[in-house]
Amino acid sequence: KLQGNYGFKRFLRDGYSTVLEDKKRKYYKPAEIKLFDGIECEWPVFYIYMIIDGVFRNKEEQVEKYCRMLQPLLQDNGELGVVIPKYYFVSEENVEAERKAPGTQKRVPSDEGTDGKLFLWGQSLYLIACLLVEGLLSTKELDPIGKSLPPGERSNVNSRYSSFRSQSYVSDQSIQMVLIAESTSLQATLAMYGIQTQTPQQVEPIQIWPPGELVKVYEFLGVNKKLGLTGRPPRPVGSLGTSKIYRILGRTVLCYPLVFNLSDFYMSQDMSLLIDDIKDHLCIVRDSWCMDTVAKFGRNSVCARPTQCFYLKDYMIRSGHMSELLDMLAAFKRGEYAGVKIRLGNLQTLMSTACVEHLDFMLSEYMDIGLGSLEVKPLEEREDSHVLDRHTRKASTGTLHHEEEDVSMEDMSSSPTWEVIQHLQTCTSLKGQSLLLRVLLKREGPNFITDEGTIVDRLERLCRKAGDMKYWSVVRLTASLCGKLVDSLAPSITSVLVRGKQVTLGVFGHEEEVISNPLSPGEIKNIVYSKCMPHDEREAVLQQEMIIYIGNIISTTPELFDGILKIRVGWFIQAMKNELKASSAGKKQICGSQNLDNNKQHHSMDIHSLSPSAIKQLLITVLTQKREDWLHQRQLDGALGRTPKDFYDKVWQILERSPAGFTVSGFHLPQQPTLSDMTLSEMNFALLVERMLGRIAQPEYRQIMVEMLMVLSTILYRNPELEFQGCVELDKLVQESFQYFQQDQSQSHGQEKQVGMWWYLFGQSRPCPLTHSALEPQA
Repeated sequence: KLQGNYGFKRFLRDGYSTVLEDKKRKYYKPAEIKLFDGIECEWPVFYIYMIIDGVFRNKEEQVEKYCRMLQPLLQDNGELGVVIPKYYFVSEENVEAERKAPGTQKRVPSDEGTDGKLFLWGQSLYLIACLLVEGLLSTKELDPIGKSLPPGERSNVNSRYSSFRSQSYVSDQSIQMVLIAESTSLQATLAMYGIQTQTPQQVEPIQIWPPGELVKVYEFLGVNKKLGLTGRPPRPVGSLGTSKIYRILGRTVLCYPLVFNLSDFYMSQDMSLLIDDIKDHLCIVRDSWCMDTVAKFGRNSVCARPTQCFYLKDYMIRSGHMSELLDMLAAFKRGEYAGVKIRLGNLQTLMSTACVEHLDFMLSEYMDIGLGSLEVKPLEEREDSHVLDRHTRKASTGTLHHEEEDVSMEDMSSSPTWEVIQHLQTCTSLKGQSLLLRVLLKREGPNFITDEGTIVDRLERLCRKAGDMKYWSVVRLTASLCGKLVDSLAPSITSVLVRGKQVTLGVFGHEEEVISNPLSPGEIKNIVYSKCMPHDEREAVLQQEMIIYIGNIISTTPELFDGILKIRVGWFIQAMKNELKASSAGKKQICGSQNLDNNKQHHSMDIHSLSPSAIKQLLITVLTQKREDWLHQRQLDGALGRTPKDFYDKVWQILERSPAGFTVSGFHLPQQPTLSDMTLSEMNFALLVERMLGRIAQPEYRQIMVEMLMVLSTILYRNPELEFQGCVELDKLVQESFQYFQQDQSQSHGQEKQVGMWWYLFGQSRPCPLTHSALEPQA
C-alpha cells in the first residue's frame, strides 16, 4: 500500500512537502488530509532499508530488486558525487492526473545537494548499503552484539561486564540454580527425597532478598537533588535483573525471582500454575541472557552465567502437588528441565561463575541519608516470607468443614452487628465465614475489631485457609475484599499494548474502561476494583489473573490473538463460561483433576471455583477452540472479538458506498467526516469500528454482524454499480435476511421449523429450536 516507483510513502495521506500543503501552519484542519490522498511524497531511503534488510536475512532477490529500483533515483551532483534525494513529490501541474491514475505521473526530486546540503540520514544509509552489497562490510561489524541473530548465536561478550575478550569460549547457555529452603524442617523433608538445599543462614554472609528490596535500591539510580531528578520509578525487577548477584554497600545479595514473590496473592498457592510459570521464566532467561562476563583465574577465563534462587516455602509441600514439585527438583538435579540446562549447587561454589554487578550509585546517596533508611531486614523478618499462623496451622491439621451452609445473606444483612458476630463464631463453613465477614466489612469497615482480630486480619487468614484447602471461590472473594493486587500487572498490560492491541476492564454486560497506554499498578487497581466490585467481588481478582495469563500467552504465542484488536477481559471470561457450559467432557476432566473447589458435593461448573492453573488452561482452550457447533463457535469468537483478515478494510469499502453511513445497535457510523479524517488501514478507524461493534450485547450476534459485513463487502465488490441510498440499518438487514431464510426453509421443510427472530433479537426467554447464530456460514 505504501510502495511506489520512487520509494515508500511514510503513511497514507501524508501531506508533508506536497505542493498542496500550507507550510505556514503547524496542524491540519478537519478533513484536510483527504486533499493529499494519492499525491503523498515517496522516500527512496526506504528502498535502502529494504536492501540492508535483504543482506542481513540473506535474501538476494530482495537486494537485487531494490538496488535496481534505487538506481534511477540517484542524483549525480558533481563534486558531491552521488546523492540521495530526501523525497520525490508530484508537481502542481500533475496533481489531478496523478489522482485519476495513481503512479502514472513523473515525480520531482527534492533539492538535496543543490545548495551544498545533503540528506545525511539517507546518504549515510546509502554508503552502508553499498559497502554491504560489495562485500566490503560484514553484518557482524554493524551488529557486534548479534541483536539480529537468534539468541543462541549471539556474541558472548558485552563490554559493560567484561574487561577483556575471550576469543575461544562459547557460552553453554546453562543457568545456575541455588535451592533455598525457608526453614530447617523443610530442608530436612526435602533431604529425605535426595534434594539438598541451603537455608538463608547457611549462605551467610550472602543475603537472600525478595525482588522488592532491589526495587528500593534502584530508586536511587540517577537521583540528583540539584537537578531535581528522582531516580528510577518503583517498577518490578524482571527475570534478567534477578539473575545476577549484587554488591551493595559492602553486602553481597542474591534476589529470588518475581515468580516466587506472589505470596501476598493467592496465585502462588496453586503449585501447578507456579511450576508452569517457572518453566516460562527459565526459558526467558535462557533465551535472553547475553550479558556474559569474563572473570580471570590466572591465565584461564570462564563466562559468567545467570544465577537463579529457587526459594522453597513450607506451603509448597502441603499443596497437593508435591510430586510435581519433586519431579521438577529432580530434573534440576539431573541437569536439564524443560529444555533448559541447569547447574545445581551451593551458592558459595557458584559465586565464582556468577554474574556480579556493583551498584556503586548507592554510595554518594547513603553518605547523606544513612544506611538505616533502606530498611533491609533479614529474610525471616520480612512480611512476604510469612509462614502460616496458628489459625492456618490449626486449619491444616484439624477438621475444618467448608461445605455449603445455609447462610441467608438477606437475613444477615438486616441483622444487628452483634448477631452477625455471634453467627460468625459458630459458623464452620469457609463460604459462610466469608459471606459474614463481607457483611461486617461493608457495615463496620476493615478495622472493626472482633474476638479474633480486625475484619481485614480475619479475611487474610481465611484467604490462606481457603487457599490451603483449594476452595478457590472463597479465596477469590476474600482476596478481593482485602483489595489484593497481583505483582507484574502493569508489565502484563504493557505486553499487550506494545503488540498494537487495547485492553478493557469491566464485568461482561456492564460498563468497561479502555486502557490504551501503560498505567501504574495503582491506576490499574483503581480501574479493576471500581468496575468489578459493584457487580461481583470475585471478578476484581479474577480479571487480574486473566491479565497475567493474557500477558504471558501473548508474549510466547502471539498468533493466538490474531484478529483480536481489543482484548475485553470481561468478555474473555464470558467466553470461558460458555466453554464450561458447552463441554461436558471438560466438566469431567476438571472435576477429575481436582481443579474445582475441593468439595465432593460441589458439582456446579462455576468459573470462580476453578484453580488458577485451570483458569489459564481454559483460556488457552478458548483461544484455540474450533468446533462444528456454529452457535458455540460464534459465542466464542464474538466474546473474544476475533475478526477475519482485512475486516476493517472491508468495512471501509462498505462505508465508501454508503453516503449516509450505517447503524449498529443504535451506533451511527457516518461516511463523513470519517473517510476524510482517517485513512484505509488506520488504527483509529479499526478502533472506531470496534467501538461500534462494542454496542452489541450478545457475543454470537456480534459475530453474525462481522460475518454479514464480510458478505456485504463481497457483494459490493462484485457489483461496482451498487450503492446504498439511505442510512443502512445493519440490524434490520440481518433480521430481514433471516426472515427470507425462514421462508425458504418453511417452503421446503414445512412450518415446524419456523422460529421467531424477534424473540432472539430483543432478548426474550422463549426457546428457539433454530436461530441465525446456529446456522452454518453458507446459509
